[in-house]
Amino acid sequence: MLEARGVSVVAGGRRILDHVNFEARPGIITAVIGPNGAGKSTLLRVLSGEMRATQGVVTLNGLDVARQSAATLARRRVVVPQAAALAFTFTALEVALLGVTVPGFELDETALIDRGRQALIRLGLGAFVDQPYELLSGGERQRVHIARALLQLEISPDEPNMPKALLMDEPTASQDLGHLQIVVNEARRLAGDGLAVMMVLHDLNLAAIVADCVSLLKDGRVIASGAPRQVLTEPLLTQAFDCEVEVLSDRRLNTPIVMPINRRNAVPATGAAE
Repeated sequence: MLEARGVSVVAGGRRILDHVNFEARPGIITAVIGPNGAGKSTLLRVLSGEMRATQGVVTLNGLDVARQSAATLARRRVVVPQAAALAFTFTALEVALLGVTVPGFELDETALIDRGRQALIRLGLGAFVDQPYELLSGGERQRVHIARALLQLEISPDEPNMPKALLMDEPTASQDLGHLQIVVNEARRLAGDGLAVMMVLHDLNLAAIVADCVSLLKDGRVIASGAPRQVLTEPLLTQAFDCEVEVLSDRRLNTPIVMPINRRNAVPATGAAE
């Protein structure tokens, strides 16, 4: 399990995270939602070990993340950032292989290349394996990094009582509908295999459909955490996003549907519109 206990981050005189308690449990998908500037990406960076907390502790399977070596963390958790800039020209395949060309991932080059190609194909990128990364669209680049994460998870050695974790920052933001489904299905597959999957999402309706658990952040604090129906409520979302919302129910999917209220176009309560 990936846990944060009493985690605060202060930078530039600003408290970005404020005594956050959070957990991502093996076998489920946990979505982190909230308005811009709530601290979602910062929380992901602290959970991954990329950023040190000013206060509090983050543990992965009971071990302090801040005390683990980069090689150890690479075998136990994988991160897909919202955006990644590369200083050199790489092909999509070369980027997908970046996570497993470090010590601790022992596989011969031919096998690595084959596994990398298969990971890209699973993400709908079979036609782009040898294409320059810099020429890909934003959504294609994001899926290349998801393929990199999948490959790293698959090749890293399994350790007894050490479930792995996948942390993704807005993995569906630039995807069209078909490729969004591919990404979601991979996340579900990994959770089904026992991984702890954390996804930072802006799309509240996607969080309602995909996530088993939702954590809602505002001003660096977790103001609610639980099943989607417990968190995606009109009072909580109105408080978090400072706007009126209406939460409907999709009977077929048995999930809440979040709709912003546009008062200008609302139908009056009395009298029918012509």
